[in-house]
Amino acid sequence: MATITPAADCHAHVFCGPDYPFSPDTVYKPDPSQAGTAAKFRAVLDAHGVTHGLLVGAGPYGSDNRCMLESIAGSGGRFRGIALVTPAITDLDLAALSAQGVVGIRINLFNHGIRPLVERGAAQLLARVRELGWFVQIHCQKDELAEAAPILVKADVRVMVDHFGRPDVGGGISQLGFQAMLEFGRSGRGVVKLSGPFRCSLEGYPYRDVDPFIAAAIEAFTLDNCVWGSDWPFVRMDERMDYGPVFSCLHRWLPDEKDRRKVLWNNPKRLFGFRE
Repeated sequence: MATITPAADCHAHVFCGPDYPFSPDTVYKPDPSQAGTAAKFRAVLDAHGVTHGLLVGAGPYGSDNRCMLESIAGSGGRFRGIALVTPAITDLDLAALSAQGVVGIRINLFNHGIRPLVERGAAQLLARVRELGWFVQIHCQKDELAEAAPILVKADVRVMVDHFGRPDVGGGISQLGFQAMLEFGRSGRGVVKLSGPFRCSLEGYPYRDVDPFIAAAIEAFTLDNCVWGSDWPFVRMDERMDYGPVFSCLHRWLPDEKDRRKVLWNNPKRLFGFRE
């Protein structure tokens, strides 16, 4: 029997169909062609030799994590999760999420600004997340992280930044938001996802204009604190996206197979508790 080399896609969303209604407060609803199921995601992973996945709670569900949890439960140990929660969540519910494979929460500065970090109960939520040893995964773009960074530093939480901060590619490495992200790496406080180059590239595929930002992120965080993610099923995109071309970027960024193995498996295994 051939040996399977484990690898983890650390950023994907799944959707579960009409039995799991979207929140009435959602800021977007995915096009049906972009609402991929857990079964389809497993098939995509299998086709590309990827064994594990970190699911990120899909925004349209709000704080209803049932779809993600069902997907984790049905994955045979392949999936872990990042949940969407509100400060009103109880300690019992946080413990239940942890028992079901959740390793962090996501805060979306991109859609909601700094409000999730300053609303009533937010500081207490961050403290409880810290006690659990979870990550606070931040979705942001351009300079949004600069305002949020002091709050996250004060809370002393483990920060994980989506899509290398979605910088303004035309603004260069020195822009405030990107420098705030790099500081989480330099200080040893964070993890960065080398994911979603298509979210900020101005040139389009193969997204070579993001390469200086990727290189700066790797240098600041070191390879020990970098993970890769596809951002499947590519929601809120106005062009066709395929898994293979996105995956191929990692080979350009990290041409050494040992480096790729660290990012694709050693780090996810250590950080998120995946098992071979």
